[in-house]
Amino acid sequence: MSEPYDAVEVITTKRDGDELSDRQIDWVVDAYTRGAVAEEQMAALAMAIYLRGMSHREVAGWTDAMIRSGERLDFSALSRPTSDKHSTGGVGDKITLPLVPLVAACGVAVPQLSGRGLGHTGGTLDKLESIPGWSATLTNEEMMLQLEDVGAVICAAGTGLAPADKKLYALRDVTGTVSCVPLIASSIMSKKIAEGTGSLVLDVKVGSGAFMKDLTGARELAETMVRLGQDARIRTVALLTNMQTPLGLTVGNALEVRESVEVLAGGGPPDVVELTIALAREMVAGAGVPSVDPADVLASGKAMDVWRRMIRAQGADPDAALPAAAETHTVLAPADGVLVTLDALAVGVASWRLGAGRARKEDPVQAGAGIELHAKPGAVLRGGEPLMTLHTDEPNRFERAVGALAGAYVIAPEGSRPDLLPIVVERVV
Repeated sequence: MSEPYDAVEVITTKRDGDELSDRQIDWVVDAYTRGAVAEEQMAALAMAIYLRGMSHREVAGWTDAMIRSGERLDFSALSRPTSDKHSTGGVGDKITLPLVPLVAACGVAVPQLSGRGLGHTGGTLDKLESIPGWSATLTNEEMMLQLEDVGAVICAAGTGLAPADKKLYALRDVTGTVSCVPLIASSIMSKKIAEGTGSLVLDVKVGSGAFMKDLTGARELAETMVRLGQDARIRTVALLTNMQTPLGLTVGNALEVRESVEVLAGGGPPDVVELTIALAREMVAGAGVPSVDPADVLASGKAMDVWRRMIRAQGADPDAALPAAAETHTVLAPADGVLVTLDALAVGVASWRLGAGRARKEDPVQAGAGIELHAKPGAVLRGGEPLMTLHTDEPNRFERAVGALAGAYVIAPEGSRPDLLPIVVERVV
């Protein structure tokens, strides 16, 4: 069968800074998905998009073409409204874990299709898989039944959702074209729109540990995604949130599960609680249930009840002991003073080197590996006090992890104040 377009023609159109037509976009996404456009040709097109950008019409068309490459889910038969959250990824970002049961306890069904970590950013599924017996794989029917019964699901996206994106994402990862707003926005939103949720809250991280290092880039990404959601008639809002320093006091899989359970039990670090409640309020409002305050629901213990039911429904015992690493190494504060900087990227890379993350998608992760922080920016320290504890099953990993932390923290004279963004920096609608 002859093709209506030529891949080289599409590549050169974008290479020269011209807009692709809707028909060109539809064809190239479909042809790439079925193998009629070669990997090297799509790599060239991705780089052209990276360098030349896309208009909103092109991004919307590209997103729609990726949605149409697979199936769409429909939650309209559920007895309650749906809302979902997507985070652009960060260090210590365990917010999905307490957030999903909290929003479900407010009367909103949450179909949270999540992924695994790659590089320095952790993956929600890796964290939950540290609970012995927990399964990330559900059929669409099982997901629907659990949403109706429990109100909350965190699971892997099926292969039928936006298969074009899955193929393109793997290519972007090895061709230096990941950090491109049109491609990030269309990748995220194609999956979220195909997922069929009624409302969507986007947590767009900004800072050293995020894809977007500065407010300008984060705002552009948020605005692009919000507009794509609204075009698809999904109530969409974005929060720009701080990723200069890790979220909470733990980075790593089982460590972050433990901290999430502390939040559900009414404790946990203040920054994790603040962001969980802020996102929950947006999700509840987007689903049309604004009279319920998630802060009250969290305090009532109802979210913990949902968490336990959700974990049990996916094959695990919520009371099971979490794995712990075999070896630890404590990093001590080098001097008296105030901790003014704790760099998220460096901590994320150190945790990855300890075994909490993966370099390639097929790599295993250690459930107990990671970093426990004993202080956050603003804390007054004494020289020799514990600053952080490193966890791993393989002690030969400590040296490279400690190396990643060189320059990651700054201790200034007492009376100094850290120059940090607030937890929620900006709201984009």
